[in-house]
Amino acid sequence: MKVVAIAAVASNGVIGSGSGMLWHLPEDWRRFKQVTMGHTLVLGRRTFEEIGALPGRPAIVCTRDADWHRDGVRVAHDVAGALEMAREAGEEICFVAGGAQIYAAALDLCDELDITEVHQSPDGSARFPAIDPERWRETTREPRAGFDFVRYERIDR
Repeated sequence: MKVVAIAAVASNGVIGSGSGMLWHLPEDWRRFKQVTMGHTLVLGRRTFEEIGALPGRPAIVCTRDADWHRDGVRVAHDVAGALEMAREAGEEICFVAGGAQIYAAALDLCDELDITEVHQSPDGSARFPAIDPERWRETTREPRAGFDFVRYERIDR
């Protein structure tokens, strides 16, 4: 199974501030929907509660809260367990979709990164892990007004 982290990341690495969306990029949301449709999303509990269930994309929510549950949502207590659930379900591609703690835990398990590089530097405490050029190679870049769609593949395996 291919594991892909997908995120919108500001120039300063910020992905969130804890108070909702930092930018409004309709083209990014359309692309996110197109790329992830039909595939499982691995999300942290707070991210899931912020965006909710997304039609056509089964969710596996990672939480340390043993009592947390939602109808129709699988629960794992760590990223490795979530990815194993997706693998056992026969997924060919699984997307890791945030938040910061989930990305940090998943980065070493990912095969590709699908990053929307947002040309802003907002304040925020949630950050995407640094993309080390010794481990990741940029394979495509699609410039847009105010952001770029960038894909990376792992090169250290």
